Amino acid sequence: MIDWRRIREDLVSGRPVLLYDLDGREEETDMVFYANSIDHRSIYLMRKEAGGLICYVTSREVADILGLPFATELLSKIPYLQELSSRKLRYGDISPFTIYVNHINVRTGISDRDRALTIRMLDKVVSTIESGDVKRGREIFYKEFVSPGHVPILVGRDIRQRRGHTELSLYIAKKTGLRPSLVIVEMLDEGDSLPKDKAIKYANEKGYIFIEGVDLLREEGLI
Repeated sequence: MIDWRRIREDLVSGRPVLLYDLDGREEETDMVFYANSIDHRSIYLMRKEAGGLICYVTSREVADILGLPFATELLSKIPYLQELSSRKLRYGDISPFTIYVNHINVRTGISDRDRALTIRMLDKVVSTIESGDVKRGREIFYKEFVSPGHVPILVGRDIRQRRGHTELSLYIAKKTGLRPSLVIVEMLDEGDSLPKDKAIKYANEKGYIFIEGVDLLREEGLI
């Protein structure tokens, strides 16, 4: 049984949960953090202990309010890039990437402190929108960010349409009553993704919660 209360407490306190997608899909484990609790130490942990691409995650509803298109939509409008943007990787899903951003107050954008600042300010945008002040949320985004930058924004689709880490992490946010404002990063091993058994061992050693996507889908009645 999924302990949603413990998951919420860990995320709010700045601790990650580990999320494995599905056997036969990417078969990867991501560290998942709540963006409101991110600081430079969180980014350092993700770099050192996970090693993948550190991404900000939000919902399709927020993206629509901000007018954020999927990267595939942008690239498909450039004739000689259409073919590239139409391809999918072996697991078959459409990419959740939109644009990459930096906050205007970063130095170069890539340091732990810089990325933490960009993420916290993205969370401020989402928090403002979720509070009902949509106009102010859009204003902050378009006045205080630059693109391209060092933090990719991922946007979740319906979990019935796509069952990646983006959608599964947003499902966790929904079930724990947290806003759709998360950070995810793949856990890597030498030469490949970190195998599930190693990810489980790491979670046990660190006292982190390990969640499998199949359990989330089962709870939602999708399998």
